[in-house]
Amino acid sequence: MPHTVTHILLATFSLGNKLFAVDIMRIREILVPQNLSPLPCASDILDGVITLRGTVIPVMNMRKRLGMADEIPAHQGKLLIVVLTGQLIALQVDDVTEVITVPVSDILPPLQTITGVGMEYVLGVCLSAENVFMILDIDSLFSSRV
Repeated sequence: MPHTVTHILLATFSLGNKLFAVDIMRIREILVPQNLSPLPCASDILDGVITLRGTVIPVMNMRKRLGMADEIPAHQGKLLIVVLTGQLIALQVDDVTEVITVPVSDILPPLQTITGVGMEYVLGVCLSAENVFMILDIDSLFSSRV
C-alpha cells in the first residue's frame, strides 16, 4: 500500500511583515550571514557568494527577488541554505521563525485575486497559529535567469 503524505513540515521565515514558508526537506541548514564576496557581474537578485566548508554558494536576496525594498543590512538576518537540483543556494531572509506541521489538506491554492511581484513564486497558502504563511516554490525562484 503506498504511503500517503498527510502532513508537511515547513520552515517559516519573515521578510518585513510578510510571512513565508518552505518545505523543510529542501533546507540543508540555517546560518547567520557570512562575509559576502561580490560577483564579477552585477545581478539584480544575487548579492554575492559565500564559502561554506569549501563550497562556493550563491546568495539570493529574497527581498529583491520578491520585489520588496532591501531594508535589512547584509550582516543581519539569516541565510537558508537550500538544495536546488543538486546545487546549494543561500536565501537571505530577515528572520527564520519556526518549523510548523501543516496538514496537506489545509494548504490552499494561491489566491488568484492577489497579483504582484513575487506572487508567481507562491505554491500555496496555509494558516498556523492565526498567521497566514505563503508557501514558496523554491524551484520557481530560479526558473528565470538570475
